[in-house]
Amino acid sequence: MTIVRWEPFRELVTVQDRLNRIFDEAFRGNRGGTEDDGALGGAWAPVVDIYEHEGNLVLKAELPGIDPKDVDVRVENDVLTLRGERKFDSDVKREQYRRVERAYGTFSRSFALPNVVDTGKIKAEFKDGVLRVALPQREESKPKQISISVTQ
Repeated sequence: MTIVRWEPFRELVTVQDRLNRIFDEAFRGNRGGTEDDGALGGAWAPVVDIYEHEGNLVLKAELPGIDPKDVDVRVENDVLTLRGERKFDSDVKREQYRRVERAYGTFSRSFALPNVVDTGKIKAEFKDGVLRVALPQREESKPKQISISVTQ
């Protein structure tokens, strides 16, 4: 006869792990598994940071393994849109993979721009797998120091 240690919370941990996986796949896209469950193609979204630097907005998107020629950055009706595609490596056959965690296929992210952005001066650069988009503010929207004259 085998004695099995009873762990009352083991089932709860298992349920929590399953729920975490469900939420992870829902919010980040399914990145594991096989071609049949969408891991090797379809839509995904790169992670993005947006911050203010020297009075301008800067958007950084992580796009490792993507050729800059496969990325499109455009502004239309005060909406900045990033589109592109991460292509599956054709050097390795799909059936040779044991696990695929990186997402492949097309992506699209859109961001509403505040009216202070000078859309005519937006610049984008791609370096080391990171797309950096500089969104300069219009001169008239930048804060100005106003001198106060004192009258007696």
